[in-house]
Amino acid sequence: MGVFETSFESTIARWHGITPPNDPAKRLAAELADTIAAFEALRGTLAFEDEPSSFEAALQATKDTA
Repeated sequence: MGVFETSFESTIARWHGITPPNDPAKRLAAELADTIAAFEALRGTLAFEDEPSSFEAALQATKDTA
């Protein structure tokens, strides 16, 4: 088990008083580390203003020019 998984399990035990009950729970905790790393890799590369949201785009498409 890696450092992240150990830390993750100890945090759960500390805050909730439980430990992961089975191997699938431990596997999902390990996959969470990969998910967090993927989001951290995107930090600073995405901006909300780069592309309008679909709702705003729909409003602009139907806006009257009158």
